Amino acid sequence: MTAKLSKLRWGVLGVAKIATAKVIPAMQQSAICDVAAIASRDLARARDAAASLKIRRAYGSYEELLADPDIDAVYNPLPNHLHVPWTIRAAESGKHVLCEKPIALTTAEARRLIAVRNATGKQIQEAFMVRAHPQWVKARELVREGRIGTLRSMLGYFSYFNDDPANIRNIPEIGGGALMDIGCYLVNTSRFIFEREPVRVSGFMEHDPKLQVDRLTSIMLDYGGGHAVGTCSTQMTPYQRIQIFGTTGRIDIVIPFNAPPDRPCQIVVDIATDFRGTGAETIELPVCDQYTIQADLFSRAVIEGHPVDPPIEDAVANMTCIEAIFKSAASGNHIPIT
Repeated sequence: MTAKLSKLRWGVLGVAKIATAKVIPAMQQSAICDVAAIASRDLARARDAAASLKIRRAYGSYEELLADPDIDAVYNPLPNHLHVPWTIRAAESGKHVLCEKPIALTTAEARRLIAVRNATGKQIQEAFMVRAHPQWVKARELVREGRIGTLRSMLGYFSYFNDDPANIRNIPEIGGGALMDIGCYLVNTSRFIFEREPVRVSGFMEHDPKLQVDRLTSIMLDYGGGHAVGTCSTQMTPYQRIQIFGTTGRIDIVIPFNAPPDRPCQIVVDIATDFRGTGAETIELPVCDQYTIQADLFSRAVIEGHPVDPPIEDAVANMTCIEAIFKSAASGNHIPIT
């Protein structure tokens, strides 16, 4: 049936800000996405969001949306601890699922989704939208081509300030903290650029004494012949940057994660042998919305009947690294990735 669709009909679980402010408007720019319904546990909130975003149907429970036979796929932006339970329920209700990152709270929990995908035949993917952005695609292409020589190191920062105890990102039992919220991007993109899994990881964490979440986390991933190093924080000045270093040059991704949808993005390639940047070249990427591209790629895979890329196995591998970083920070030891 799905192979005959011209548009994928989407339902959204919840009225999270990322959904209403970024993902839904971006999906609505797609020629093959139809955001047909939105659900909230508060019907009034669902109706308000539907009216604001011109979505046809609003539901007062997630169950009602999953029971809608006219919904083909679900976008799940619920809090982290609800990702796996509602992704499973959606798939078992016959819906394909695009679920926000991080896909799960543990590796074991994430692995359940492989079995669910196999049993239901429904596509399930983790929503790391950055992988769809042309600036990341270009950066990996440059590394593959040897533009910066042999890849040796990747350095990343991602931070913002939020010490609100009521914010879900500051509640440890539901998956809050810097590593789960934004450090997962550093892990995911390093795996994207190195195109293999690390052999071991190390983590260092500083916890908020009241909130009990990691507010400052630094990581090192040993890829065997190359390292990725990164720092993330939820209580630091807002900043993000990625630098990729090779034996003969470097790539600088200026706005790597929150890429603006209304102006071009830039990456800098420097192959000079001095420290003044005399050999730097700025590559400008066309204006695009990475959330639109992400939705397009997922929808096209479902409509055309081929697997999503990356598959859910990639989400499990990413969660394996994250879990190992937590273990390393707690034990003070390097943790092998097996």
